[in-house]
Amino acid sequence: MTVVDRFLRYVSYDTASLEDQESIPSTKSQFELAKLLVSDLHEMGISNAYMTENGYVYARIEANVDGAPALGLIAHMDTSPDASGANIKPIIHKNYTGGDIVLNESTVLSPIDFDSLKNCIGQDIITTDGTTLLGADDKAGIAEIMTVIKRILDDPSIPHGAICIGFTPDEEVGRGADLFDVPEFGADFAYTVDGGEIGEIEFENFNAASAKVTVHGRSIHPGSAKNRMINSIHVANEFNAMLPAAQRPEYTEGYEGFIHLNDIQGDIETTKLFYIIRDHDMKAFLEKKQLMIAAADFINKRYGNDTLKLTITDSYYNMREKIEPYMFLIDIACDAMLEVGVKPIVVPVRGGTDGARLSYMGLPCPNICTGGLNFHGRFEYIPIQSMEKVCNVLLGIITRFAGLKR
Repeated sequence: MTVVDRFLRYVSYDTASLEDQESIPSTKSQFELAKLLVSDLHEMGISNAYMTENGYVYARIEANVDGAPALGLIAHMDTSPDASGANIKPIIHKNYTGGDIVLNESTVLSPIDFDSLKNCIGQDIITTDGTTLLGADDKAGIAEIMTVIKRILDDPSIPHGAICIGFTPDEEVGRGADLFDVPEFGADFAYTVDGGEIGEIEFENFNAASAKVTVHGRSIHPGSAKNRMINSIHVANEFNAMLPAAQRPEYTEGYEGFIHLNDIQGDIETTKLFYIIRDHDMKAFLEKKQLMIAAADFINKRYGNDTLKLTITDSYYNMREKIEPYMFLIDIACDAMLEVGVKPIVVPVRGGTDGARLSYMGLPCPNICTGGLNFHGRFEYIPIQSMEKVCNVLLGIITRFAGLKR
């Protein structure tokens, strides 16, 4: 089974995660993919593969060389709730020649909007049909790990230390590492295979928090509302307007952080807003949170102390300080890429991965590419050749680890 075969099989499972769910996984559908992955691992001959009661999949291949550190390879099973992951209909566009790719009668994937397509001429591109996301984030990572594992099992001459395999639920809602058992996993170091375009290596990510805002209004008949009505929708808009527009994600790039209004629902009585807060720099991250607290205090002083409730919850932190003592992890990934003709691109993640949380849990875990682009939306795509190259990169990382000593 090729990496493409595996990928197309895995994206047929709707595994979108959901915010505001107490259970892990947040959606029962993630169990179905987890069961399939355990079955696939068993068929490969990895009899120790299993799924936990919370949908985490663990497996281990024992070393065929002595003394090497145990290497972990990790990907997540869920897809983003930002776009539908149901009834995904992948389309393979052979030998892309440039120009627009028509996904459906009203949706076009164009290099005018997405200039990364210009790097894909001559390649075979997998897209959606323009009605769902594709799920390359992160089912491409799963398919790539599974493909290289099968290659190693089929060829005993390939040197490797112990390889620990982990597939997590709920990464997209910031909870993928919540119940990850680092001691049980057994790796000394790991990589998440959860990045973007071919060549990306990431050991810096955002510090991240979520903010939930509930505004309570007072509904009065509009005919007699003067000086009595408090319209929670307008109060919510007032709160949002106090946050700097220049710090919205559509105006930021690189190391610039943001405050992003992700969802708003409401009526006169009650309006709820959901934000995510991101910044690579801890000082700036704390300042963004304090700015929201100050805005909430102003609203409550103006309309009454029970008008607005703000709850800020930290999600994960920048893993850079946990990776810097182990920069050989980045060197190994770069060397493995160069060996197979891939130019390494070391960039900060404008997001987060399970690896950030795991690094703070004692498992140094930078992130490498899957080859996919335009994640979380209808314009998501991945070149087949990029997936194949990532498989070769993973193999290069594995063989290099075999030459290390613990």
